[in-house]
Amino acid sequence: MSSEEKDAAIIAEGLVKHYGQVKAVDGVDLLVPQGVVYGLLGPNGAGKTTIVRVLATLLRADAGRALVAGHDVAREPDKVRSAIGLTGQFAAVDEYLTGRENLDMVGRLYHLSPQYVRAKSEELLERFDLTDAADRVSKTYSGGMRRRLDLAASLVAVPEVLFLDEPTTGLDPRSRLQMWEVIDGLVADGTTVLLTTQYLEEADKLASEIVVIDRGHVIAKGTADQLKTKIGGDRLQVVVRERDQVALAVKALERVANGEVEFADATVTAPVTGGSLVLVDAVRELDGAGVAIDDIALGRPTLDDVFLALTGHSVDDVEQADGSSKRRGRKKK
Repeated sequence: MSSEEKDAAIIAEGLVKHYGQVKAVDGVDLLVPQGVVYGLLGPNGAGKTTIVRVLATLLRADAGRALVAGHDVAREPDKVRSAIGLTGQFAAVDEYLTGRENLDMVGRLYHLSPQYVRAKSEELLERFDLTDAADRVSKTYSGGMRRRLDLAASLVAVPEVLFLDEPTTGLDPRSRLQMWEVIDGLVADGTTVLLTTQYLEEADKLASEIVVIDRGHVIAKGTADQLKTKIGGDRLQVVVRERDQVALAVKALERVANGEVEFADATVTAPVTGGSLVLVDAVRELDGAGVAIDDIALGRPTLDDVFLALTGHSVDDVEQADGSSKRRGRKKK
């Protein structure tokens, strides 16, 4: 075993899981270091949730091997469960219990002492901004509050590894930002997080490394910047006020671009790196060239851009095919 494997929180080798003729996971390898956010990026139907369910011992793989927190998921499922937390795509809280009672129930399921659970619950309720709502039944909570309570429940037993399966799906922007802050805090405290998401922006913000999943296969690995470089990175788009200045704008933007600058009518587009800082450089160059502009914007790659570049098909193609197969399956039944 290599030093990387010895220090890994999660190891997966050749994981395979089929549902009849559907290859949900087909030979996936993962090596997740300790104390990081590791992102699984892909659309619905890509296999992300199945991978999480196998690693969390909720499903048994048809082939392959996986270790979580040093324990084999097939041979030592109880040890794996004692070392992990899991927050699924939908908040798994009992809506007829209060927030505090939900956390107490989880503590009792883990056979933790009542004194510890009381203290931990107070800490988590405060951490997730739920103290004021702690004694309200959770069916009165907003969607964001339920998600935070669900995540708090997964932390009662202080897991070494936390699986977050699309934790921000359906949340409003404010709740999503709150969840991102919570995840950052968990990693700062030493927790390893395996995050599945459909949002490149989310993976970009949180994950130190990203694995892109397509129809059960790993099709790319790397940091967000490395993935964006593969598809041409960000694109700067400038609308020039006077069309006779387009040529000047092209020359100005060539000094900040990392590829060929293109134009159509009064719009000039340039591939760039450096995030929002490149906007400052671009404005400076355009101003120096005496080019007046009506608009300037930085376009960031989307999940669909990644998929189209890496696979030749879009997210919609995957999700439509997945939906069609499910509909056909229902007809057969």
